[in-house]
Amino acid sequence: LMKLVPRPPVVLLVVGLGAGLTPFATVRPAQYQISRAQSFYPSESPYGNADAKHEFAWSRLQYRQATGVVGGFGGLRGGSWSRDYPKADITFLAALRRLTRVDARSYQQVVNLASDDIFNYPFVYAVQVQAWTFKDDEAARLREYLLRGGFLMVDDFHGTVDWENFLRGMRAVLPADRYPVTDLADGDEIFHVLYDIGKRFQVPGEQYVATGRTYEKDGYVDKWRAIRDEKGRVIVAICHNMHLGDAWEWADSADYPEPFASMAFRVGIDYVMYSMTH
Repeated sequence: LMKLVPRPPVVLLVVGLGAGLTPFATVRPAQYQISRAQSFYPSESPYGNADAKHEFAWSRLQYRQATGVVGGFGGLRGGSWSRDYPKADITFLAALRRLTRVDARSYQQVVNLASDDIFNYPFVYAVQVQAWTFKDDEAARLREYLLRGGFLMVDDFHGTVDWENFLRGMRAVLPADRYPVTDLADGDEIFHVLYDIGKRFQVPGEQYVATGRTYEKDGYVDKWRAIRDEKGRVIVAICHNMHLGDAWEWADSADYPEPFASMAFRVGIDYVMYSMTH
C-alpha cells in the first residue's frame, strides 16, 4: 500500500450552468512544493489524521508488465502503469473536489494486486493496459474486487494490437462467455449520473498539439465500452483509442484544446459518481 505526497494541484476548475469546464487558476501552496529528490512514498498522509477517512479515495493500479509487450513511457517510478502519474491523478482529484460534493480524499493512491489493499478503494484507474498481465492469484483478486462492487476504469491504449493484448489480460480476470464487452451508447446511464454528456468524441493525448491527430497507431475511432456484471452494473469502463489521463494532465496548458479537457473531466466524474451509486 503506497501513499504519495501530492504535488500542487495544477488547475482549479469551475463550471457554469450549461458551460464547459474551464481552467482559471494555478495553485501552488508552498507547503506542498517538493523536489524530484524527495520521496513520493511516505508512510503517512501529508495531511495528517484529518484527511484519513473519506467516502471516496482515488487509486491507480500498479500491474505486472507482460514480457515483450510494449507500453508507453512510465512516470516517476517507471513502468507503463505510471504514465502521466502523478499529475493526471492530482489534477482530476482537484476537479472532483471542486465540482462535486463528494467527500474525496485529497491525495492519490497506488494499489497493486499483491495484497487485499485494493478492497479499500471503490474505484481503480489503469492506463496502458495493453501491457498488463496477471498471475492466477492476482487475476482472482481483481475478479473478486470487481464482483464485490469495485469499479475499474481503463484508459490510454490504442489500436488493434493494443486491444488484443488488453483482452488477453482481461480474460484472465473475467471470462468472455460470462462477461462480454459491449459498446456504451450515448443514452447509457453512466453518462448521465451528474453531467448529461450525450454525444461523445475522441479525446486525444497531448501529442495532438504537435500532430493535429486525435488518434494513435491505428486507433482511428474512439471506443467507449464496458464489461457488466450479471446484474447489468458496469464494472469495467473501457476508454479505447483515447487518452483521458493526458487531457487531465494538460488541462492547464494553453496549447491543449479545452473541449478535450472538458470532455475528459465530465466523463471521469460521471464514472466516479456511477461507481459510488451503483
